[in-house]
Amino acid sequence: MPQSSSPDAYRLLLDEVGAFVYTTDLQGRYTYANQLVLDLLGGYPLEAVLGREFGDFVELPDAIGQALRATDLRVLHDGETLAREESNLIRATGELRTYWSIKKPLRDAAGRITGMLGISHDITEKKRLEDALREQKELLDTILDNTDALVYVKDSQRCFRYANQPLAQMLGRPVEHIVGQRDTELLPQALADKFWAQDRAIIASGQRQTSEESLCDAQGRLRHYWSVIVPWQMPDGLPAVIGLSTDITELHELKEQLQQQASSDSLTGLANRRSFWAQAERELERSRRHGQPLALMTMDIDHFKEVNDAYGHPMGDHVLRAFAACCQSVLRSTDLCARTGGEEFCILLPETDLAGAGAIAERLRVLVASLPLDALAPNLRISASFGVTLLAAGDGGFDGMFLRADRALYAAKRRGRDCVVLSSADTD
Repeated sequence: MPQSSSPDAYRLLLDEVGAFVYTTDLQGRYTYANQLVLDLLGGYPLEAVLGREFGDFVELPDAIGQALRATDLRVLHDGETLAREESNLIRATGELRTYWSIKKPLRDAAGRITGMLGISHDITEKKRLEDALREQKELLDTILDNTDALVYVKDSQRCFRYANQPLAQMLGRPVEHIVGQRDTELLPQALADKFWAQDRAIIASGQRQTSEESLCDAQGRLRHYWSVIVPWQMPDGLPAVIGLSTDITELHELKEQLQQQASSDSLTGLANRRSFWAQAERELERSRRHGQPLALMTMDIDHFKEVNDAYGHPMGDHVLRAFAACCQSVLRSTDLCARTGGEEFCILLPETDLAGAGAIAERLRVLVASLPLDALAPNLRISASFGVTLLAAGDGGFDGMFLRADRALYAAKRRGRDCVVLSSADTD
């Protein structure tokens, strides 16, 4: 027999394969073990291992021992070939090792099972690394799934590679129905295209981008987000973006409320003097640019101080709110009504001439005089005085127009109140 085919040569070969190789008889006693197995069992020579069982060298907790014996019986008695993960506590070192083991029956020439062949690969470090990675992923998923931000990864083909639970809830889909889907399958086409144009610019420039975005959630509610999107290269080398969109809906709504409060009268909900003045200046410029008339009406509730003195300030507030509602009931969407003082109001009427504005003022005067106010004061009635003017070519700005309307208002008061006075550009 050539030297290369001798038993010693085969043993040498098996000692170098990098796997734990052994054979046993039907009782589980070793009939062969390569050097890795011998080292694992405590560095015994082969002669000291032959005829002994694995349990003679390894500390096996009951559950693990029972599982190993059940596996071996399936091989030795049932003739199955099995591949599975196994864990062993090595008595010599006190270390828990994990293996990927393949066990198959050995048969004689007649096909009878005579023992078992085992080949095991030590995957302890691989298993530890996998466990560590799994723990890190679980930790990261827990963090990302419990943040108030939408977190996602989207590749250069517009496919989502990752989505956290808040994004899934916003879209009304489970995560597994998002990952692998293109943005056009999850969002309206126009919105998806808008985001994709932004993503392409980020990928091309390699620069992060921040912006405010608005999206409707699965319930149709408009949500606002502050988004930070950064370029990223995936493990396969392909470009992608990572998006983190923080929900700022409450902050956005608070900002709008503060802006509204800054421009509105808190009692009546009408525009306040400051915002009215700014909008009036813009409307004045627009009217001049298009050559259209612009009318202004100033109003004052007659004897309002007496209402407060006789009925108290709560009733006075009620009267102001009722008067404001009455004004709004006769106005168009393009008209602007404001409370400019205690009981003073203004209405700006675009594309309205002096006669038309006077007619509106007279209609409003009649409505105010018949306005029902409160069951606690059934006899309370109010009236109002009105001054109306039109934008003139000589007006340098809104101040001049307002002054002319205000003079007309005081003329109405001098005439006995509860009346309308029109003022053209040459009226004092």
